[in-house]
Amino acid sequence: MDKENQIFGIRAVIEAIQAGKEIDKIFIHKEAQSDLMRELMKVVKTYNLPYTYVPVEKLNRLTHLNHQGVVATIAPIKFQTLETLVERVLASGKKPLFLILDQLSDARNFGAIIRTAECTGVDGIIISKTGAAPVNGDTVKTSAGAVFNVPICKVDHIKDAVFYLQGSGIKTVAATEKTEDSLYSIDFTEPIAIIMGSEDRGINPSVLKIVDEKAKLPLLGSIGSLNVSVACGAFLYEVIRQRQ
Repeated sequence: MDKENQIFGIRAVIEAIQAGKEIDKIFIHKEAQSDLMRELMKVVKTYNLPYTYVPVEKLNRLTHLNHQGVVATIAPIKFQTLETLVERVLASGKKPLFLILDQLSDARNFGAIIRTAECTGVDGIIISKTGAAPVNGDTVKTSAGAVFNVPICKVDHIKDAVFYLQGSGIKTVAATEKTEDSLYSIDFTEPIAIIMGSEDRGINPSVLKIVDEKAKLPLLGSIGSLNVSVACGAFLYEVIRQRQ
């Protein structure tokens, strides 16, 4: 965790939240009990911020200073709302291309995907508030700074984001091995949102049930899957190939 993007101490975290700082994640000692901690939790829930209960050893690894049972990270970017982003892209007249990352938790893979997204003209990346990879120094570095050029939205539930995009006339395509349809059989000339899952769990089954189409990459070797950032690049460049 980047020390310069780190806040610790209950009162300091409360004040950062109320001052409008872009909080990425909050780690809270799972056994901490005090009036001030209860005040913090009230503020966290009021602002609907992502938090995780952790053992004190985790907090001690994050900082050697007096954290009082809480450490938070400030994101180096400002997150956008899905509604604002989609409305802006639709109003621009260009054909939308969005990327949804479901359960992707590795910061370096996230950064690599952001870099590819920037190079392929992705209009925005949608991630979950909980369980998603952090936007931290590793993300910024592996994205080669692209994280500052691609809008990123945090949503409460990926399923709701899928429904919203579908309601806005955007076709959702899931990258998954659980289909017989090839990537190259999908029409990407329409407004599109591509959904990528994590390397270990893939896309949540509840999300797979509601997408418009599913597609897989042909794998000709003995290994059963590609790195998610590589697979994402293959999907995005197929979009470019079709649209050109």
